[in-house]
Amino acid sequence: MKTANAMIAAAAFLTFGSVAAQSETLRLGDFQSTSHIVSIEGTTKWMAAVEEATDGAITFEHFPSQQAAKSKAQLDAVNNGILDAALLGTPYHADVLPLNSVVALPGFYSSAEQGTTALQSMLKEGPLRDEILAAGVTPIFGFVLPPYQVLAKTRLGMPADWDAQDIRTSGSTQAMTARALGGVGISIPGPEVYTAVERGRLDAVLFPLASVPGYKLNEVVSHISTNGSFGGYSFVMVIRSDLFDGLPAETQAELLRLGGETALHVAQAQDASVAGLIDEWKAEGIDVYSFTDEELTAVNDKLGAVSVDWAERIDNEQAQAVLESYRALTSQ
Repeated sequence: MKTANAMIAAAAFLTFGSVAAQSETLRLGDFQSTSHIVSIEGTTKWMAAVEEATDGAITFEHFPSQQAAKSKAQLDAVNNGILDAALLGTPYHADVLPLNSVVALPGFYSSAEQGTTALQSMLKEGPLRDEILAAGVTPIFGFVLPPYQVLAKTRLGMPADWDAQDIRTSGSTQAMTARALGGVGISIPGPEVYTAVERGRLDAVLFPLASVPGYKLNEVVSHISTNGSFGGYSFVMVIRSDLFDGLPAETQAELLRLGGETALHVAQAQDASVAGLIDEWKAEGIDVYSFTDEELTAVNDKLGAVSVDWAERIDNEQAQAVLESYRALTSQ
């Protein structure tokens, strides 16, 4: 009997030890606050779903609001072991992920769902995925913000209105959009934009409408456009590749499956939020306006060269192919 009990105890110990060895607590960083729609409907939703689906084999220690690393340092933090995973804002890493900055080009997608569907396809295989893998991390899922609009202290319509305006942009690609319209692109992380506008450092901001409440920018601008397409912004959830590759195949599959569901969900949630926000801003007395057909034609004529310039500046044989693939996917 003692021998039998000892064998049972040993088996139980080995079983427990096996489970414990497979358990992982991932330190996950991002620069969004937990009150932002991207966090509520994206990051935190995915983390909770993963923990439930894996019965706690995968858990997370979350570092939002740049607690572990600044927005531009998230990738370095993962590669240096400070973090295990991160929600990257890819335009902030255009030096390492230049091809992924294609999403920042103006005039392509008209909704977050449309842009996210295209991005998810390009992350499954091809140059965008390969570029991220080469940076030492594995893409789990990606999604985009709704197309950027302009928020300003004065109404910006025809290109002449944009001349010499100091405009907040997300990364170098979107800065090209501002320059094409005669403005000056200034890259400032989202959490710092409110103060920059309030203190007069910025005249205008290129920003997705669904993200405005997260930064309260409606408090410091008086004009907001609704039908422009001044580029996009992609988020990609990544895990350090050596860590991801060491997970059981079924765990990897769950992370990816739930990531795909989360990407579509957060995109749809952002799109759905915009109509209500517009009504709120109008009630606050903000000039929420649509560009006239004449203004749109003039603006789009100026922006047409940005994509060509983007491909030439990257000077990568894959850039043109990425651009054509992105154009085809966002046209579906």
